[in-house]
This record gives sequence, structure tokens and C-alpha cells, in this order.
Amino acid sequence: MTTAQNGNRVRVHYTGRLDDGEVFDSSQGGTPLSFTIGSGQVISGFENGVIGMAAGDTKTVHIPCSDAYGEHRSDGVLQVPRAEFPPNMPLEVGSSVQGQQQSGQTVTFTIMAVSDESVTLDANHPLAGKDLTFDLTLVSIEG
Repeated sequence: MTTAQNGNRVRVHYTGRLDDGEVFDSSQGGTPLSFTIGSGQVISGFENGVIGMAAGDTKTVHIPCSDAYGEHRSDGVLQVPRAEFPPNMPLEVGSSVQGQQQSGQTVTFTIMAVSDESVTLDANHPLAGKDLTFDLTLVSIEG
């Protein structure tokens, strides 16, 4: 029986949950996630969970934040003067805005708070600092 290994292209159905049971993402009822193991297209804990599975296998993997989106970093939270945003730009808590680093790289921020004076932005991934649990079903191994 062929099992998923590094370098294989695989298709996986998944449901991702937080420790409190909240589902944050799922492919159920949709298209399976397709990726190449070892290519860095998905978080390392997800890749490692798929390795060794055969088509049709299901399993649940618990992924600590260090193998998911990392720890939440306080240096990723910034307060920016409100005046630096266009006056007609809608700034709603929970929505995303993009900015550029001095290197020119684009960064996506989540708006955490808005006041008349400032906007608090968070560059951390929304799942940073969280342990994740995935229910996995390996649909196919493509090579």
C-alpha cells in the first residue's frame, strides 16, 4: 500500500479546530486541499500529519502553535496615527489592511482597535499563538 511521503502531491479533506472546538476552516463539502509534501505550501504540522497516510485513511492531529503559525509576537502589534489613513477609508475592527515595509514587501495587518487618535494593527497571522487540531482524510496521492 502506497503511503504519502515527502515530494508526493496529495489531496486532503480537512477540518481545523481550535482548542475550544471552534471550527476555523474546513474543506468538507468543497474541493480537497492539494499540495506537495515538503514544499512549504502548508504549515509543517499539517504536512507531518499527512506523511504515512494511505488514500482513504483518516486521522486527527494536534499541532502546537510552534508547528503552525508560531507564537503571537508583541512586536507585530503597532499603533499608527489615525491621520496616516485616508479620511474616507473604512477602518473596522477585525478587517484587514495592507501596508509596505521599508524593504517594499507587502504586509497584511488585522485592525485590532480604532480611536480618533490611532489605529492598532496586528501583523501576526490570526492563528498565531494557537494550538490547532485537524481532522484529516487523505483523498489521493498523485506521485
